[in-house]
Amino acid sequence: MTQQWDDETDVLVVGFGGAGACAAIEAADNGSEVLALDRFDGGGATAISGGVVYAGGGTAQQKDAGFADTTGAMLEYLRLETNGAVSDETLREFCETSIDNLEWLQSHGVPFDSSFCPYKTSYPTNEHYLYYSGNEITPPYSEVAEPAPRGHRVHGKGTSGKGLTDNLDAAARAKGVRVWRQSTVTELITDASGNVIGAQCMRLPGGFKRAAHRLLSNWNRKLNIYYRPLGKRLDGPLRRIERSGVLTRVRARRGVVLAAGGFVFNKPMLTEHAPAYRSGSALGTIGDDGSGIRLGRAVGGATTRMHRVSAWRFINPPVALSKGVLVDGAGERFVNELSYGAKVGERMVEEHGGIAYLIADQRLVDEAKRQLPEQTLWFQRLQMEYLFRAGHIKADSVEELARRTGIDERGLVRTLSAYNAGGPDAFGKAEQYLQAIERGPYYAFDCSLRTRQGYPCPMITLGGLAVDEASGLVARADGSTIAGLYAAGRNASGICSESYVSGLSLADCVYSGRRAGRHVATRESSA
Repeated sequence: MTQQWDDETDVLVVGFGGAGACAAIEAADNGSEVLALDRFDGGGATAISGGVVYAGGGTAQQKDAGFADTTGAMLEYLRLETNGAVSDETLREFCETSIDNLEWLQSHGVPFDSSFCPYKTSYPTNEHYLYYSGNEITPPYSEVAEPAPRGHRVHGKGTSGKGLTDNLDAAARAKGVRVWRQSTVTELITDASGNVIGAQCMRLPGGFKRAAHRLLSNWNRKLNIYYRPLGKRLDGPLRRIERSGVLTRVRARRGVVLAAGGFVFNKPMLTEHAPAYRSGSALGTIGDDGSGIRLGRAVGGATTRMHRVSAWRFINPPVALSKGVLVDGAGERFVNELSYGAKVGERMVEEHGGIAYLIADQRLVDEAKRQLPEQTLWFQRLQMEYLFRAGHIKADSVEELARRTGIDERGLVRTLSAYNAGGPDAFGKAEQYLQAIERGPYYAFDCSLRTRQGYPCPMITLGGLAVDEASGLVARADGSTIAGLYAAGRNASGICSESYVSGLSLADCVYSGRRAGRHVATRESSA
């Protein structure tokens, strides 16, 4: 049967966030005509991210800051973090191309800076743009690889992800990439052999519906960041507007790249694959609903590591809070408090039922309050102000604190007694962060997974479509690949699909997006 097309292009990109924009630019640079479709206005989860790119091996920013990083050290560190998520060959290539990918971003207008953050933080202030964004300085990572700061934050005030996507958007359009915004892809189109040759979408016409959709989606995105229950009220109206779009079928002569995000906003999928994380706070946009993954599965694509979710329980800044003790419901300490937030979240959820309390005393809290002005951005400060003013339980004794929180009293007393005794730390916490918790009143800050407006535990999904690591082609369960279909970013299983540190997902978006764009652009055109 002859297909009826409304438009055509060489390469069709589904999703125009970080990975999609990188794929579009690379495909255009390799001589292809490119059309990108986005359900909203582009940018995706990347636009509301911190704009951190994990890069190393001796970047210009590292050298300017006085750090002599090597590709070998980056590789050894990431071997521990990725834990077999990709082959060693792919991980090595990722590290070896790290400098080139960062410079590629800069060549397309994305600015970086070498101002180094001298203290451990989850996200630096506007004075700092290079920092230790993972577990580099904590054991066992620091014992395996020479630590170096590899978190390269896009230069700009506040969370700077939009600075990355705006520049990539402009670069893509300058290269002739067409972008259809407010266009929701509903189906991939295949030929008789199962090759992907195009896609069907619902494209909103101009006028009131498009304006209303843009307004509602902007409010939805903002509300979801701070309090999902409010943002959720706009999901239905947005979907109703999208269903009224014009059915449009687009032929892709060389292939389709899926780059439509993860599935953290799809509760049924989350319940199916990672039920322990259901009570966390979804981070991203409602476009991260698994639609891209489902499009790939509908034409035979396999998925992998769908159970992997990264929940971020950051307990600093201010860094003084890292001197506290993080315990579970039994009062047992379970992690080095200086560990990266995703490592804390993983231990908390996977091994301790999603329950955690940070225990501190008055001396520690006073020190943390003094650090607030210099070590926090506005959103971090608001969260800390909430914790210090209302988000804690306070008691004159450790025993009373345990009773008021429901923590096992004997366990908490035993844990604090051992911690206060001094000596080498059982979890390898650096000596300058070891401080006896012995001057009441005592505080318990609830750091558990469950969603709370004032102190959420944000999370993203890490698994996705299985891909051929040399090309980015979507793979079937038997290992064969689907001709004409690629996946990148969080639509695909990739570098950060086992564990996460800040910047690794965006770095993977660049790496996997460029890989898919380069390969699809050189593929023979379909008849």
